[in-house]
Amino acid sequence: MGGPSAEREVSLSTGRECANALRGEGFEVIEVDAGLDLPARLAEIKPDVVFNALHGRWGEDGCVQGLLEWLKIPYTHSGVLASSLAMDKERTKQVYRAHGLPVADSLLATKPEVEASHVMAPPYVVKPYNEGSSVGVYIVHEATNGPPSLNEDMPETLMVEQYIPGRELTVTVMADRALTVTDIVTDGWYDYHAKYAEGGSHHVVPAQVPPQIFDACMDYALRAHQVLGCRGLSRTDFRWDEARGLDGLILLETNTQPGMTPTSLSPEQAEVMGTSFGALCRWMVEDASCNR
Repeated sequence: MGGPSAEREVSLSTGRECANALRGEGFEVIEVDAGLDLPARLAEIKPDVVFNALHGRWGEDGCVQGLLEWLKIPYTHSGVLASSLAMDKERTKQVYRAHGLPVADSLLATKPEVEASHVMAPPYVVKPYNEGSSVGVYIVHEATNGPPSLNEDMPETLMVEQYIPGRELTVTVMADRALTVTDIVTDGWYDYHAKYAEGGSHHVVPAQVPPQIFDACMDYALRAHQVLGCRGLSRTDFRWDEARGLDGLILLETNTQPGMTPTSLSPEQAEVMGTSFGALCRWMVEDASCNR
């Protein structure tokens, strides 16, 4: 849990929640704030299983997964390749496209290029191509406003993506089963605050959408999980422009390590489908392995 990424605080919250739930399920749990001494700490602890509650770079992008494979310690969530692939938003889209899954037009550009002029006709979204939790997301609505001025901590390479209006939908996949669809209702963009603050968003689960859209979300999320090679739990996010019907349903990304906090979407979906938070965490531990 924890670690050095931009999502450190979310990871600490996820780690605490999961550790408490696993203790309630009868497991002996040791919480480790992942730092540069992580290999030594794991060698000292000699765990039966690592529950990976890290988010963001290094913990979610294949790096720590490679370390755990090297140490031959079974771990939760996806393996090296799927984690690395899903963290790279542009390569994820290439896989989606290759398998007939609908995505928004996008391109990669440098930070100076994005700030100098519109690299795509507005409206568009600017975001890091390898971060999660809506960290560093800018929405450019009108050409008259000019290109965005970005924070200094934005990475050099950015994704610029066509803005899709409409509703935010999401589906959790648990092994080989899509759970349900959540409609995420916010006052504005589903940003970092909306995701993690109490009252930041309202979740309608199951989503009240036409059966065709509901079924398509379930199908697309399971296919995304499979074609990326995910294991354990994943969550795929969508935008849906109601005015365009099925043609307005677009995949945004697949999260190989969904948040497990009190306001998180995947535990909520599991609960609605009859799996308690403790049972979900237990299942993830029992599903853990190497060679993922």
